[in-house]
Amino acid sequence: MLRSILRATAAASKHHFCNRNPSPILSLTSNYSAKTTKPPVKKGKKGKSEADAKAGDDPSASAASDNLDAALSDDKTRARRLAAEENDTSLDVGPNGRPLFTSASSLSQLTRKDAGTYFKFNMEGLNEVLPEGLPMGMVKEFEESIRSAVLVRQSFLDLRDNFRRVVDPSLLSPAGSKIRKQIVLDGPVNCGKSIALAMLVHWAREEGWLVLYVPSGRRWTHGGFFFKNPQTGLWDTPVQAEDVLRDFLKYNEIRLRQLPCQISEPIPLGEGVGVGMAKGADSMRMSDGSTLYDLIDTGIKHTHAAVGVVVRLRKELSLVKDIPVLIAIDQYNNWFTFSEYEEPVTVRSTRPIHARELAMVKAFRSMMHDDMMVGAFSHSTAVGKLRQDLPDVPLGARVNFPRYSLDEAASVFHYYLRQRLIRREAFSEEGWKKIYYLSNGNGAEMRWLAPLMR
Repeated sequence: MLRSILRATAAASKHHFCNRNPSPILSLTSNYSAKTTKPPVKKGKKGKSEADAKAGDDPSASAASDNLDAALSDDKTRARRLAAEENDTSLDVGPNGRPLFTSASSLSQLTRKDAGTYFKFNMEGLNEVLPEGLPMGMVKEFEESIRSAVLVRQSFLDLRDNFRRVVDPSLLSPAGSKIRKQIVLDGPVNCGKSIALAMLVHWAREEGWLVLYVPSGRRWTHGGFFFKNPQTGLWDTPVQAEDVLRDFLKYNEIRLRQLPCQISEPIPLGEGVGVGMAKGADSMRMSDGSTLYDLIDTGIKHTHAAVGVVVRLRKELSLVKDIPVLIAIDQYNNWFTFSEYEEPVTVRSTRPIHARELAMVKAFRSMMHDDMMVGAFSHSTAVGKLRQDLPDVPLGARVNFPRYSLDEAASVFHYYLRQRLIRREAFSEEGWKKIYYLSNGNGAEMRWLAPLMR
């Protein structure tokens, strides 16, 4: 009850205090400038816009319009001030006078001493290393803070170092820690699982690993076309298959051209998008000397082979020994529930198709192997609570990813102070701790409530 009252009070205070409702108009650019677009103005009678006419009749509409204009003006002013202060290092002060930003130039150089500091990304470089797309939590953080920086958390460093030790067992492990080749990141909503997974992929690719990154596991079970393949008895989703293959090529093309195919068995064909089954053939072979790039290119060019190529790619990745291979799946929990697809049973009834019945999901879901794989649950896409012991997942693979600790929250609020989300005259330790406890360490709620500090 108290939490509900505090939330209602905070919402009312937010509207009265600074009218800082996040604007979808504000977007991040490489030089942190704010761009705004205005909706087309429709003219009514006597040359007045419809908005002006409504504002004249409704005082509340006029006030709302004024509030929006003020919010946009504040955002532009804030962006200009931050751009002017970009090189003022005297402002880059964290809790207890510590540096707010780490001096490390890459995720590989981060150590335990860097925990609690912010790591600056170059947006051009970030998009190049993660061409599949950034997690929404990271995008919102960049937009609201008007800086492409992420908090270095000890939980991320532990995750990174776990896989570093898998590849190099000679590295010392902390007392009591267990090295895992397969990990499922679980935890409460908005605790940073997706951001940590994206940072892990970024680090692994910097290290020269071959990484298959799926930023949206839900995309594999929703949308597009679905057909039952009579050869496999599973359901094919060729639209998603082509997307996966294209995404995998975006960063890994050079490496894939160097890796030979090691499986010579024919690839089963299925229905293509809008063209039905292939005529005169139910399988195809790769020519001798083909590389993984050739395999993927075949799946992109031949829609009938797309799903079969994705399934074959999973097997081929297990055979790569020259370089470390990591499979990283966000929204992994969507592969343990029903898809949005349904199979007709009678004229008037259908049955839901489970994700495990989809050929692509079945090929990639299992963690019962010796390959490195990490999946992250996304509670924003959850359709039900999953049991603790999941099928196809080893015991002990499920790791709880925490929300912000009190020390981490201190760094977060000093960062928001630096980024002018909080007014300096209103900033206090008592104030940010109230917000931390009110939000229970929820990162998105902390960012939303930060401007209300007074």
